[in-house]
Amino acid sequence: MQVNLLLDKQGPTISKYIYGQFAEHLGRCIYEGVWVGKDSDIPNVNGIRKDVVEALKNIQVPVVRWPGGCFADEYHWKDGIGPSEKRSTIVNTHWGGVTENNHFGTHEFFELIRQLECEAYINGNVGSGTVQEMQEWVEYMTMNGESPMANLRRDNGQEEAWKVEFFGVGNESWGCGGNMRPEYYADLYRRYQTYVRKYGEHTIYKIACGPNVDDYNWTEVLMRNAANYMDGLSLHHYSIPTRVWQDKGKAWDFPEEQWYSVLEHAQYMDELITKHSTIMDKYDPEKRVGLIVDEWGAWYNVEPGTNPGFLYQQNTIRDAMLAAITLNIFHKHANRVHMANIAQMVNVLQAMLLTEGEKMIKTPTYHVFDLYKYHQDAELIDSYGDEITHVTYTVSKKDGKVTVSLCNYDLTETREITLSRKEGEFVVLEAEYLTADVMDAHNTFEEPEAVSIQPFTRYKTDKNSLIVTLPPMSVASIIIKEN
Repeated sequence: MQVNLLLDKQGPTISKYIYGQFAEHLGRCIYEGVWVGKDSDIPNVNGIRKDVVEALKNIQVPVVRWPGGCFADEYHWKDGIGPSEKRSTIVNTHWGGVTENNHFGTHEFFELIRQLECEAYINGNVGSGTVQEMQEWVEYMTMNGESPMANLRRDNGQEEAWKVEFFGVGNESWGCGGNMRPEYYADLYRRYQTYVRKYGEHTIYKIACGPNVDDYNWTEVLMRNAANYMDGLSLHHYSIPTRVWQDKGKAWDFPEEQWYSVLEHAQYMDELITKHSTIMDKYDPEKRVGLIVDEWGAWYNVEPGTNPGFLYQQNTIRDAMLAAITLNIFHKHANRVHMANIAQMVNVLQAMLLTEGEKMIKTPTYHVFDLYKYHQDAELIDSYGDEITHVTYTVSKKDGKVTVSLCNYDLTETREITLSRKEGEFVVLEAEYLTADVMDAHNTFEEPEAVSIQPFTRYKTDKNSLIVTLPPMSVASIIIKEN
């Protein structure tokens, strides 16, 4: 496979927000995964797990979406403020029917944001909430002056307003967020977003609920009727091996055909973004409105013996391939995809991290995000050349360095890829990769390093060429000098 890099051709910036995370009140994502409480024996800072924060900071998490998901349209924020012992409980009807004590609310979320040193993406309640409730929440979070909600925040211990970078006006309004028609939601969005006010110097980036997978009519209606009132339009797509919701397939110990079927379904993201972007271009040719893929990843049957509503699943080398394939697609569409949020951050679906009591493990997906972190806010490098089955790649440059990330998702075949540049030699500064010997290799609490990043040496340079020998089931990132 021959790839020619056009290092001198200016490309779009790969937004760091493409590497965003999603933390919903679902299963053990928030409670146990993030929040253990200040009195827990598990090491924590102000109730938030130290190990989880340290791991997420290592991959430079840029933004976290909260509190949902479907949960967002049943969440009433005032139940989650004030003294924890006085907070109302809530039954999480979407996810397992469990009762939550609301000990993790607005203040605790912004403490997580502070510890991660990242941005906040708040998803507001349109499905069962009022305009006033949403307006007051924005005021509570972002108003520094004198006002009823700002004073209530101060009474609850937070003097300074927080920064809300992104605000979603409803979630999946076509489904769990209200079963609305696009025409109805477009009008509702225009109304609700009016009250997502700018209370200080910072302007909040407003995100409208976008389509379910390939509902192109939804995108058409929203862009035609409300594009001028939005900064972003969301898109959700999950990859499922069987394409059957009732029996999605196993997360591990799966047949060989489901290795390829789920990765093929992941590649469908390219077509989805292309077609939705074409519609958006009609109404927004300057690409001001971002496509926000704020739910994506693999969705399998839950692990045997776990609560079906908790969506807890293992994470294998197959999921590492899926992550690389999808991130490469987002890079390709960097001029329209402004943010993405993998589902989800801890203990749910295609998670970065899994926890069990005081133990925590990093998943193969986590390691891909680690290998790819150098692409955040880098300039996409264009290229041309041969295509080869089961190989995908992306190249970017930043701070005088070029990062080449390659994925060979073939189960058995090693691939040789030759990268060429017009001028200058290839000087490799760093090279790492992730691979495995079996297609369902995964980390466990007994063997947490079974799948982990290793130094990569299977390359050679020849003046203006870099020849890479990539084993099957592997993802590699190679950092070279730009000049």
